[in-house]
Amino acid sequence: MDVEKQIEFLRAELREHNHRYYVSDSPIISDYEFDQKLKQLQELEAKHPQYHDPNSPTLRVGGSITKNFETVTHDYRMYSLSNSYSDEELNDWLERIQKLVDGPIEFTCELKYDGASINLTYENGALLRAVTRGDGYQGDDVTANVKTIRTVPLKLKGDFPQRFDIRGEIILPFDGFAKMNEERIKEGEDPYRNPRNTASGSLKLQDSSEVAQRPLECLAYSLKSNSQPVATQFESLELIREWGFKVPQAAILAKGLNEVKEFIAYWDKKRHDLPYETDGVVIKVNSFYQQEELGYTAKAPRWAIAYKFKAEQTKTILKEVTYQVGRTGAITPVANLEPVDLAGTIVKRASLHNADQIEKLDLRIGDTVFVEKGGEIIPKITGVDLEQRNVNSVPIEYLQRCPECGTQLVRNEGEAQHYCLNAEGCPPQIIGRIQHYISRKAMDIEGLGGETVALLVRNGLIKNYADLYDLTMDQVIPLERMAEKSAQNLIDGIIKSKNIPFDRVLFALGIRHVGETVAKKLAKHYNTIDNLAQVSQEDLVEVDEIGSIIAQSVKKFFNSVENKKTIERLKGYGVQLEIDANKLENQTNKLEGRSFVVSGVFSKVSRNDLKKLIEDNGGKVSGSISKKTGFVVAGDNMGPSKKAKADNLGVPIISEDEFLLMIS
Repeated sequence: MDVEKQIEFLRAELREHNHRYYVSDSPIISDYEFDQKLKQLQELEAKHPQYHDPNSPTLRVGGSITKNFETVTHDYRMYSLSNSYSDEELNDWLERIQKLVDGPIEFTCELKYDGASINLTYENGALLRAVTRGDGYQGDDVTANVKTIRTVPLKLKGDFPQRFDIRGEIILPFDGFAKMNEERIKEGEDPYRNPRNTASGSLKLQDSSEVAQRPLECLAYSLKSNSQPVATQFESLELIREWGFKVPQAAILAKGLNEVKEFIAYWDKKRHDLPYETDGVVIKVNSFYQQEELGYTAKAPRWAIAYKFKAEQTKTILKEVTYQVGRTGAITPVANLEPVDLAGTIVKRASLHNADQIEKLDLRIGDTVFVEKGGEIIPKITGVDLEQRNVNSVPIEYLQRCPECGTQLVRNEGEAQHYCLNAEGCPPQIIGRIQHYISRKAMDIEGLGGETVALLVRNGLIKNYADLYDLTMDQVIPLERMAEKSAQNLIDGIIKSKNIPFDRVLFALGIRHVGETVAKKLAKHYNTIDNLAQVSQEDLVEVDEIGSIIAQSVKKFFNSVENKKTIERLKGYGVQLEIDANKLENQTNKLEGRSFVVSGVFSKVSRNDLKKLIEDNGGKVSGSISKKTGFVVAGDNMGPSKKAKADNLGVPIISEDEFLLMIS
């Protein structure tokens, strides 16, 4: 056998043994024999570098150093999941989705493992890259570290698409976590707090050989591809298991909600027997066709929901209440607690939300309070142990003046929160607005983080986001922890932000109640910042989905003399404050005022492209048929109940060709 064939044979053999040991739990050779074969391959590869393979089993040991993790945009957005905590909420979810799809609905139930989400991209059966979830749109490339995880296949078996993504959870089993802490204690170091945070932190270690020493695992749960090889979620789990991924066996196919609830009840009791952390059950509509029919909200798929197990609870002492000031001037009270261990993390603080919450709980300094993690993530106070209350304690009086600038706080009628109205002089508001402006979903200024913004403000270099465009290298370099290269990256990032499109700039301005979705609607409707600034409150309310509160907030922003000055400055710096003319050429108002429901499978354009065509031509896409629906665009396999509802309400049903003719 020649050297190349010998190397390929050893690689294939080691991949198979690796899969048997780490994924199938059915090894057929000893650890010693495996190590000897690996050593033999390492020696051959060292002597013959011309046969290098970036996915060789020898690279599982790590060794590469990553100083900066590159930001990568996901091919398919990684959405969050909506949460439920009761049978009633599950019933409500089922009722909602039954209105949007036809026929019986089956569900795939999977355990929700508590780790770090990862997106694995494969091309021609080999691992191309591994990217963290990030903000759902883009994340960090951690490929070198993920290659060291034995349950991530570097080469696949079987028949698979040319390119696809696998979603999974990087977890740290309890046994491995315990051994890691034993070693740390022996070496005189503090133990790690919990498996989840340790797994997440491992992905961003600079030295991949250090990651290789950690017993991380990857549990796969989703296949994303332009050409799905199967029709259901449950089939996809079985398929990717055949390709070589570790897919938990606990998943089931449930015929209805009763079977879903039985699965939840079983694992709520048995979850403590599992080798990994889990905090709930994920329920997904099984049919990919029905998933496509249901679509997504701005944040989550409508076809999936996470049922969270009841949160763990403990008791501790309330030491004091402090107050934080947000970028809009909103005041948030924070409970400072005697440190306590809760679900594997030390809890010292909990949000109290507003004055009403403090009054409702009747909180007093020195109280023994019940603390739990809402959804096992954010600590919250749920009650007071009145038996342990000091008889001389007095109710907490809510703060009257801003803790940062001393301005008298205001609480508007109908609102829960108090506000500091000193927008131009209150440091946290100034810093918060600029931090929002530079954030990833807004101007996405590379090289500029929240801490640097605070540093720039404290040093008197900037007072609002327009000041960023006046910054020079000479001003920035003397700052703490700022080298010449990082200063240059900051200045370059600011210059690059001038190309960010108008809708994101509008979101970045930080107008109260104007989030990403509203900013897109306003930008598309008015095209320029000047048009938006001049429109009346009455006209704003006429825009689809813009209510009186948003309209009021927009007018208040543009009536401010300071905001007008800032916008004029942004114009002068070349920031995009109108929609690009090229984009406008592809948009019309032909469908303005009309609402469309899209149902079925289409041959000339995809469902998503069809929805985009509706929106680009001024129409609105709705998920369900009502009296307000203008047209149903029907493709093949349109559901019979949707057709019946459209007929009953007299809503016209048009074909794909008729729709395309409508906008041509």
